Amino acid sequence: MVSQLKGLSGHFTEETLRTYLIDRSVRREDGCLIVRGYGSRRGVYQKVAGRAWAHVSAYVVFVGGYDPSLDVHHLCGVPDCIEPTHLRQVTHADTCRNRTQQPRCRNGHEREIDLASGRYRKVCRACNSEAQRRWRMRESAEVAAARAAHGRQPG
Repeated sequence: MVSQLKGLSGHFTEETLRTYLIDRSVRREDGCLIVRGYGSRRGVYQKVAGRAWAHVSAYVVFVGGYDPSLDVHHLCGVPDCIEPTHLRQVTHADTCRNRTQQPRCRNGHEREIDLASGRYRKVCRACNSEAQRRWRMRESAEVAAARAAHGRQPG
């Protein structure tokens, strides 16, 4: 079963991987088992044991019955949790359907609801218009530079 994990170091067996994951994790008050993977960022998906995803590895060694064609989903919503009771396998479509959307974009603008899908728009209109404005400024600067290089006056 461990052989189905992508990116897992070859020297791991099911028992050594189980021990490795337990040694690198800490239990929180809310019941989550938080793993400490590579890097210093917490609260994001973690890679352990030779660049394999920690939650997928935990599903394989603690739960079993892993199907590589399905995604491993966190019921608790904590990406670096490896608690076996918080993990389940679902289709990719179910993962996308259950994904929560933020009502604001990364720049803090309110997102609009797309009438066709009933979900928030992927791109914020304010950020999109700002990006288009920057693009138009770059393009006009390039045209002006090209005209100046050929001895023409800016028009």
